[in-house]
Amino acid sequence: MHGAIALETYLRRHDQAQLLGVRLCFHKSARIVTSLVLASASPARRMLLANAGVTPQIVVSQVDEEALAASLTPVAPIDLCLELARAKARDVAQHFSASDDVVIVGCDSILDVDGIAHGKPGNAEAAKARWHQMSGRSGFLRTGHWLIQPSTGLELGEVASSEVFHASPSEAEIDAYIATGEPLQVAGGFTLDSLGGPFIEKIIGDPSNVVGLSLPLLRLLLIQFGVTWTDLWSGLPVDG
Repeated sequence: MHGAIALETYLRRHDQAQLLGVRLCFHKSARIVTSLVLASASPARRMLLANAGVTPQIVVSQVDEEALAASLTPVAPIDLCLELARAKARDVAQHFSASDDVVIVGCDSILDVDGIAHGKPGNAEAAKARWHQMSGRSGFLRTGHWLIQPSTGLELGEVASSEVFHASPSEAEIDAYIATGEPLQVAGGFTLDSLGGPFIEKIIGDPSNVVGLSLPLLRLLLIQFGVTWTDLWSGLPVDG
């Protein structure tokens, strides 16, 4: 596959049950990372982390996602989102050195419908077509996660997958939702945590993944860097 990632750099799982049960085979001595760096401008990802007690540094990658995706075609959606996440994390990692006590997290989300990857609609016509396609059916929201620790050179990634069941909104509801502008700039053309939430009937898998970053998966991946999730909490009371 053009642009394939070597198997030794990550372990891929195709459903959430396997994904959250996996224990990757990298082990590091326990250490506290002073900062988590989020290689994303997404307010939803930043808010997910903040609500979970983690205040990340935000360093936005300059990766041309459309150009990179085009260069990888043909590629399966599950591989595409991981490739894009890796590119974002590596782009931001250039701003850090081995003396920086950080872990960089790159993410990319896509909607996988019948093996076809759908990103941000970008315009109202595309958003409406997406909602007509998804009305009353399900697709898989896949988010690639790629982590890099500059101090050790270790990097690894994984994909989280959640099945999303769309409602069958009326034409007036679809038009009103698109008129807000929200679905134009989010993967799959919908949100779970904002205006689009009432039009999503059910989720199988991790809800935070649908928002843009799987908190359970990120916690498991950080363990492979010797990082305990609670060590990243900021502004919370700590005993002792």
